[in-house]
Amino acid sequence: MNLNNSHNLVLVVDDSPETLGMLNDALEQAGMTTLVALEGRQALNIARKMTPDIILLDAVMPNMDGFTTCENLKRDLELKNIPVIFMTGLADTDSIVKGFAAGGVDYVTKPINPLELIARIKVHLNNARTTLSAQTALDSTGQNLCAVNRNGELRWATPQVNQYLERLRPGGWELLQLAEPLSHWLKHNPPEGGQLLMTAVGTTLKWVLVGLAGDEEYLLRLINEDQSAECEQLKQRFAITSREAEVFLWVAKGKTNREIAQILDLSPRTVNKHLEQLFKKIGVENRTSAATLAVGALQKRPYIAYFFTTSPA
Repeated sequence: MNLNNSHNLVLVVDDSPETLGMLNDALEQAGMTTLVALEGRQALNIARKMTPDIILLDAVMPNMDGFTTCENLKRDLELKNIPVIFMTGLADTDSIVKGFAAGGVDYVTKPINPLELIARIKVHLNNARTTLSAQTALDSTGQNLCAVNRNGELRWATPQVNQYLERLRPGGWELLQLAEPLSHWLKHNPPEGGQLLMTAVGTTLKWVLVGLAGDEEYLLRLINEDQSAECEQLKQRFAITSREAEVFLWVAKGKTNREIAQILDLSPRTVNKHLEQLFKKIGVENRTSAATLAVGALQKRPYIAYFFTTSPA
């Protein structure tokens, strides 16, 4: 998403050339750039190539209607956070509810009032921009954070979560079938700090509830229990403290001191102090030698059996 207030890219999807023309003129006068699509599949192709900041979507179209189009958008990790405003001549409650259920953030009824529509667009662009800024800040910390709804469906995740789950199984979240156990756990209203353990393709995952991330969204931290085992192995092998083992592991994974500080919620100065002590204990002079020792030790890691529970903490 464009973080500047000007030159926002708006994708307008409608099978009526007259409506497309009218909206294109109104949006350009408001300083926005317009992309147009006549039907759902074309809209999806354009969105994947151009990534609009917001989408105006006609509910009733031939072939793929707006509701199905929106559902497809929300399944795409690269597009799911784009706000969608439905445009519809259907003012009945069922259609409005269906639009929100499909992932829309708002709707306007036809005939469209351009001034009202532009006002709504600006509100949702600002909301999306605020959300994106917060997510970008979280992404930059290298932390394993994500947000899910009450059904356990992924709303957003930092790159670290997406990359890790993709390594476990291509396709990530859905193919790992994470939604059902998370939903079951969340419906029991676990407290902040509550934990859920589950297995996925032989790996133990720990989910920690950080708190609410928004309306019916839950912020979770993902902890790879294999990583905890790696830290324990380094601790035992080199006779170092638990914190030194955590720093040691992230050095082995190629993280800088600043990145380690952000991941472990420490100051860079504290990380430096841990490294000074660590280097003395393991008998090396630099992080390259330290990383080599850690990688060598971890490659000799024994098989570990895990036991897990899906009960709320």
